[in-house]
Amino acid sequence: MEYVRLGNTGIDVSRICLGCMGFGDSKAWIHPWVLDEERSRPIIKKALELGINFFDTANVYSGGVSEEIVGRALRDYANRDEIVLATKVHGRMHQGPNGSGLSRKAIMSEIDQSLKRLGTDYVDLYQIHRWDYHTPIEETMEALHDVVKAGKARYIGASAMFAWQFLKALHVAEQHGWTRFVSMQNHLNLIYREEEREMMPLCLDEKIGVIPYSPLAGGRLTRDWSERSHRSESDQTAKRKYDATAHTDRFIVERVASIAEKHGVSRAQISLAWLLQKAPVTAPIVGATKESHLEEAVAALSVILTPEEIAMLEEPYVPHPVVGPQ
Repeated sequence: MEYVRLGNTGIDVSRICLGCMGFGDSKAWIHPWVLDEERSRPIIKKALELGINFFDTANVYSGGVSEEIVGRALRDYANRDEIVLATKVHGRMHQGPNGSGLSRKAIMSEIDQSLKRLGTDYVDLYQIHRWDYHTPIEETMEALHDVVKAGKARYIGASAMFAWQFLKALHVAEQHGWTRFVSMQNHLNLIYREEEREMMPLCLDEKIGVIPYSPLAGGRLTRDWSERSHRSESDQTAKRKYDATAHTDRFIVERVASIAEKHGVSRAQISLAWLLQKAPVTAPIVGATKESHLEEAVAALSVILTPEEIAMLEEPYVPHPVVGPQ
């Protein structure tokens, strides 16, 4: 395993992050393919055995069940001081007023609830899951600063927003002397590259660590275009992200297959290798529902693409509708 610093911090993270959205309760979550605790624990244990120390979840995943599963497994299998544990806040956690968003009230309540579910005194990275259009960013940034000063989070990060919003948040924090975001969890893969226009150059300039989600486009980059899986048939979120551009994306998938055959590796490894070579990507967030998914992801660290191969993978791309910040 390789370890790098997360953005402009001193914290060491594995170059593969385990995304934990797939661990939880299929009856309590929008995705019917998620794994229950019994099936999740071996995957978390395998990640640790492979040297992965970076785990990403969220309060909203299965209504908090993901945090509970991850917290129990890490307490049983890991040394907390070596682990970088990340979670998120924004999504709706209960009906009625103040059940979601990034108000001071919501943040202060949700960090305590997340820590309770995770069974830890602090998280290493506390991220805002989306932009809150109904709360002043000053209120959000001050509340996050107070969470850090209270010792409940070591660092803060952001996810899925427009570059102007992220820069505004960074400016507000600097203006007031508040804690600054150190990471951006954005939507980036070979068939969705809109983040390269504004967000990626901004993160490079501001020394922000980039931890992309959906690096394999919900599995679309890992198999023949006509092949289907339980997730591809049932994941409505992925359908909304990618179905509209399927007629052009298939050409990229075909090139992934060609280069994978040339290297004698899987398509997942080629897709991840492309991301790992793209500055300023720190660690793609890989959602694994099988131990073999983790082994493939770690093996991608050894795959080096030539400039010509990278150009071949990127050449068929056409502009896509923006997906993520909305």
